[in-house]
Amino acid sequence: MNPEPIVTEIDERGVATLVLNRPDVHNAFDDVLIARLSDALDALAGNDDVRVVKVIGRGKSFSAGADLNWMRRMAEYSPEENLEDARRVARMFHKLANFPRPTLAIVHGNAFGGGIGLIACCDIAVASAGARFSLSEVKLGLIPATISPFVIEAIGPRQARRLFLTAERFDAQIALRLGLVHQVSPPEQLQDAADGFISQLLENSPDAMAAAKELVAAVAHRVIDDPLLGDVAQRIACARASADGREGVAAFLDKRPPAWIRD
Repeated sequence: MNPEPIVTEIDERGVATLVLNRPDVHNAFDDVLIARLSDALDALAGNDDVRVVKVIGRGKSFSAGADLNWMRRMAEYSPEENLEDARRVARMFHKLANFPRPTLAIVHGNAFGGGIGLIACCDIAVASAGARFSLSEVKLGLIPATISPFVIEAIGPRQARRLFLTAERFDAQIALRLGLVHQVSPPEQLQDAADGFISQLLENSPDAMAAAKELVAAVAHRVIDDPLLGDVAQRIACARASADGREGVAAFLDKRPPAWIRD
């Protein structure tokens, strides 16, 4: 019996862990893993106790991208079946990219193809110094289509052109310079680096962080004009009048922790 490809764990702080659990194939994607990951994201989004979600891979790799046996099966699908399968993949990445709470990728080993898509969809990414990356689809006669909006947003079109075309492997320091990951740590300190980000996130208002994520999506790549200025003014006005806005300011003035910080 195959193990469950996605394992979800939630600790007492409200930190959820999504574990890619196909270590025997380096956590390669197939249709079952994609469906389970999509369902897990839906369940966590509906759980008000969840404050932060981290994504990890079990075994030697974060994720080696698409499962070759799955891709072989897809080649036999009808055009309609193939398109619907691709849409399910795209929707899964979109759910992760637009998840309402902070998301953190903790990357070790290999992160290829769709594995890089997961990293690009997360708000924050930390990587082991030994991690290796590649957008290797063109070596197989394919393209990184469903992950492309998120990868291009993370590293920019100029770098994406190079990496999509060459399929070269690159290391964690290059991933850091590209903006794909935010911090590189020695393997033995990787979890400490992730915990540092998690501790910071748990000090912040959950509602304000959700609104901040929406703010970035609303403002990025827009012309700075009167409609945009009106939009951001409306957003801060709403934040000031919100329950968390009032509580946060009051707590700061009273020199006490705000209500969202748990003991």
